[in-house]
Amino acid sequence: MRKEHVMQTGLKQGLALAVSVGLGMVAAPQATQANEVDDVNALSAELQTLRESYVKEVRRLREVDARLLAIQAQLKAAGVQPDGQTTRAEPSGGPTAASSNTTAGETSEVGHTAADKEKATKRSVDDFLQQEHVAFDRRLVIEGGITYSRYDRNQLALNGFLALDSIFLGNISVDKVASDTLTYSLAARYSLTPRWNIGVSTPFLQRQITYQKGGAGGSAASYAELSQGSTVTPGDTTFNLSYRLLPETQDWPDIVLTGSVIAPTGRAPYGISWETINAGQDASGNSFVQFSVPTKQATGNGLWGYGVSLSMVKTMDPALIFTNFGYTGYLSRHFNDIGIDPSVQNPGRVKLGESFSYALGLAFALNDRASLSLSVSDQISRQARIKYDGQPWQALIGSNANAATFNLGMTYALNKRTTLVTTLGVGLTPDAPDFTLGIKIPFIL
Repeated sequence: MRKEHVMQTGLKQGLALAVSVGLGMVAAPQATQANEVDDVNALSAELQTLRESYVKEVRRLREVDARLLAIQAQLKAAGVQPDGQTTRAEPSGGPTAASSNTTAGETSEVGHTAADKEKATKRSVDDFLQQEHVAFDRRLVIEGGITYSRYDRNQLALNGFLALDSIFLGNISVDKVASDTLTYSLAARYSLTPRWNIGVSTPFLQRQITYQKGGAGGSAASYAELSQGSTVTPGDTTFNLSYRLLPETQDWPDIVLTGSVIAPTGRAPYGISWETINAGQDASGNSFVQFSVPTKQATGNGLWGYGVSLSMVKTMDPALIFTNFGYTGYLSRHFNDIGIDPSVQNPGRVKLGESFSYALGLAFALNDRASLSLSVSDQISRQARIKYDGQPWQALIGSNANAATFNLGMTYALNKRTTLVTTLGVGLTPDAPDFTLGIKIPFIL
C-alpha cells in the first residue's frame, strides 16, 4: 500500500510539473509579442518626434538662409563683394543619411514637402507682413491705394424750453449727417538694412457730405436736405522709422518697434468759418430751414504729432498671429482764429487729446499667392482742449472717441512684383465709420 501511495504521489507531481512547463511554453511567446508591440510604439513615437524636429530645423535653415541672402544682396548693391555662400542652401545629409533606407526616404519626403509648402506660401506671408507688420527683405516698395468710408449719423434736436418742468414747448427735429469720403493714398517704404526700415505716406481726401433736417415746416415727416462736396485735397503726411528688435524664433515672435512723426500738411479744421444756408419753402413761399455748415472741409488735424508702436507676429502653423499697441500724441499750436464766426476773430491754442490703439488678429496663407486675415482694432482718444488768448484751457466736450473696427483683409500676388490688397472694415462703435472698403497695390522695385 505504501508503495502504491508513493507512486500516486510521484505521478501527481509529474503531472503538475508537465502542466507548469506547458503553460510556461504558451505564455513565453505572448510576453515576447507584448514587448515587441511596446518597442514598435516607442520607435514610432521617437520617429515622429525626429520628423517634427527635422521639419523645424529645415524651416529655421531657410529663414537664416533668406536673411543671409538679403544681407549679401545689400552689400553687393553697395559695392562690397560678400564672402561665403551666395546661393540658397538646401537641407541634405544629417538625419536622412543616418537613418535606414526606409526611414531616410520617408524623412526626406516629409522635409521636402514642408520646405516646398513654406517656399510656396512665403510670398503670400510676406505680402501680409508688409501690410500689418514690416517686411525687411524688400528694398523699395511703392504703394498706391484708394479707400471709401461711410458715416451716417442721426441726432435728435430739441429747440425750445420746458414749462412746469415737464411740458416741452418748441420744435423737435431729427438732424442727419451722412459723409462719403474717398481717400487716395500714396506711400513708399525702403529697407535700409535687415533691421531698419523707413517709410512715408500721404493721403488725398475728397468728401461729400449730405445734411438733412427733419420737422421742416412744423411737420415731423418733412425733411430738408443740403449737400456739400469738396475737391481732392492733401491730408496729413506720416513718416515712419522701424527697427526690428527681435527676429522670430521658435519661442519668440518677430518684434518691431516703429516711431512716427505726423506733419500737418492737410487743411486744419480751426478757423474755418461757417455759413448759414436757407433751404426749403413753406406754404407762403418763405424759406424756413436753415443749415449752418463749414465753408470748407478739413482734411487734417493741423498739429504736429508723434507716435510709437510695437508690433509682434508669431507663426503658429498654419496661421500667423499678430498684435500691436500704439500711442499718439500731438503738440499744441497757436492759430489766429479758432472760432467759427466769420465776423469775429478768436486767436488761441489747440491741444488734441492723446490716443491709444491696439489690434489683434490672425492670418492664413491660402496658397503661394493669396492670404486671408481677420483682426479687431481699436483707437481710444482723450478729450481735446482749447485756450483762447488771455483765458484758461478748457476741454472740448464730446471730443473724446472710441473707434473700434472689425477688419477682413485679403492679399493676392498679381505677378512677381505687384500685389493686390483688399480690406473691409466694419465699425463696432458709433465713433468708427459704418464701413470702409479699401484697395491697395504695392509695387516692389
